[in-house]
Amino acid sequence: MHTPLGPAPTMRAMAKTPVLTPQADDFPRWYQDLIHKAELADNGPVRGTMVIRPYGYGLWERMQQDMDARIKATGTQNAYFPLLIPQSYLTREAEHVEGFAPEPP
Repeated sequence: MHTPLGPAPTMRAMAKTPVLTPQADDFPRWYQDLIHKAELADNGPVRGTMVIRPYGYGLWERMQQDMDARIKATGTQNAYFPLLIPQSYLTREAEHVEGFAPEPP
């Protein structure tokens, strides 16, 4: 069988190529593969950040709703801790990024 891109891969060839890195082999790579293949998020413009796509954000909102209900069912109040970036990380970035101000706004 041919496709517009050339011959279709055989079942044997398809079976040998894993869709994701095996979880037991490399958990961080498996997780990144999963997020990418499911189109849940993309790498952000800053190293270590992610841009959550609409479907991924919908999942995040459902998880938040479920956790919120569980927390409130125990009579506990929620708390939110914003992202904290250590000063040492900002200083390290300033060392190799021209024009980067090592102080938060």
